[in-house]
Amino acid sequence: MSAELTFPTASTPNPLSISAEAQAWVNRTRDNLSVEQQIAQLFVLSSREDTDAEIDELCGVQPGGIHRFPTESLDRAWYATREVMARSEVPMLLSGDIEGGTISYPFCTQIPNQMGIAACDDLALTEALARVLAVESRALGYNWSLTPVVDINRAFRSALIGTRSYGSNVDKIIEHGCTHVRTLQAHGLAATAKHWPGDGLDDRDQHVATTVNSQTLDEWMQTFGRIFRALIDQGVASVMSAHIAFPAFIRSMLPNAGRSAFEPASVSKLLNEELLRNRLGFRGLIVSDSTAMGGLTSWMDRATAVPAVIENGCDVFLFSRNAAGDMKHMLDGLRAGRLSERRLNEAVTRVLTFKASLGLHTASLESRLAPLEQVRAQLQTVSHRAVAREAAGRSLTLVKDTQQLLPLDPTRHRRVVIISDAGSNFFAGAPARSFAPLCDELTRRGFEVRAFDPHAVPTRENADLVLYVLGQEATPTASHIYIDFAKLHAGGRNAMRQFNRELPTMLISFGQPYFLYDAPNFQTYVNGYCSLADQQIELARRLVGEASFSGVSPVDAFCGLEQLRW
Repeated sequence: MSAELTFPTASTPNPLSISAEAQAWVNRTRDNLSVEQQIAQLFVLSSREDTDAEIDELCGVQPGGIHRFPTESLDRAWYATREVMARSEVPMLLSGDIEGGTISYPFCTQIPNQMGIAACDDLALTEALARVLAVESRALGYNWSLTPVVDINRAFRSALIGTRSYGSNVDKIIEHGCTHVRTLQAHGLAATAKHWPGDGLDDRDQHVATTVNSQTLDEWMQTFGRIFRALIDQGVASVMSAHIAFPAFIRSMLPNAGRSAFEPASVSKLLNEELLRNRLGFRGLIVSDSTAMGGLTSWMDRATAVPAVIENGCDVFLFSRNAAGDMKHMLDGLRAGRLSERRLNEAVTRVLTFKASLGLHTASLESRLAPLEQVRAQLQTVSHRAVAREAAGRSLTLVKDTQQLLPLDPTRHRRVVIISDAGSNFFAGAPARSFAPLCDELTRRGFEVRAFDPHAVPTRENADLVLYVLGQEATPTASHIYIDFAKLHAGGRNAMRQFNRELPTMLISFGQPYFLYDAPNFQTYVNGYCSLADQQIELARRLVGEASFSGVSPVDAFCGLEQLRW
């Protein structure tokens, strides 16, 4: 065992520290629950529809918590949240992936994603944005955010991490991550460091396959070991254990591990209990990543996996396609000895302690979720919108302009052809994807903007400027991120046709930061990280020289290749 993997643990904070009175509530509540009710407390189920039928289904199994995904109606979101809170016998956790970017409610202040925030390179602004998230999320009834993402963005083909990450610099990830955690938790919103034991190095997606952190022990210690330990020292309340293997550590303990060296962390006692708890000293809540992901479902059958998640160190079982069926799998696992009574008791106690640490055991329904109009008044306030707009502008990053195209001028670049792919949303309630704000801003400044027509391709006779505009942020199950010229140019043969040597051409990404890899000879490239309206409006100002670019790239947008720099 490498000595570097041993940490002093005596000084690590306990984010679940509670009063004697609260501890009495935990013990009393736990002991009054049946075994079936205790098992239900381990489950956090997802809400996506806000329908009465969904509310009835969720409340019918009395889970420990509900995880809300973005939906479009504030009225329905408020109603659904109020209902599940009112109908919960034990106060319910309300969690969300509160990351910014496209994982946003349309009726909340929409801020840049984590990479956009990192590009601002200003911890005071990071704190101000986290405060916006915390205040508005608390107004909506949330008490738990499954953020920040503290993965290292190095696999530039990865569709999953990308813009969800603070970048590739470990020190910057620690600074922004700790600021996010400190601010959220100061406002009563528990934070979560994810994805344990560290993602962003494998370009595969744990939503569809078990992925691997391939680092040596020493490499891990200098990167993810430092990151997670810093967040633990900051007092982060929870850590998400992902469907990611860490074979170097497993083999350091079991040299002949074989296939088990590649077991997902979500079902690895060695990674959760030995490395995270014993070595790093984490004393908070461990939540699994979504148990519906292929990284778990392809590793073991469901009946085995369900109790294994809890038995091997996770305290919360996240999501289920069949809640009643999975709860039965958990009970069957307990009866068969695949889930020990010790671990069930430990996990239930920790979940209830987590709730008590958030004050849920004494909070009234009204204090958890105010009347609708009071909630509405706390969303999208003038000050919140101003912070979001400032961040949108400051995040914009001019990666290169070797042709000295900027600033654009409607007298020289009047006829603009837009070749675009707005990308897709994984979450049904996320803000609509459109480049209308950018087109409108350019038109207002005297440009004539038209969409690409494969039957009338841009030439020097009919166009003065070609803008490629891409909007795909990091998203699950998208395989790999790349510029699909066949899609953009409406056909495989047309994909071979390039315009950048015939006309001034610019590539703009309102999403992943590595698109230059597929267009190495494009001489002007801007990263905007997400396609929210503020990003587009602020970019138009910078394209014409009304404001300057100040974003600092959180990653190597040249992908380590000299070719891309020219």
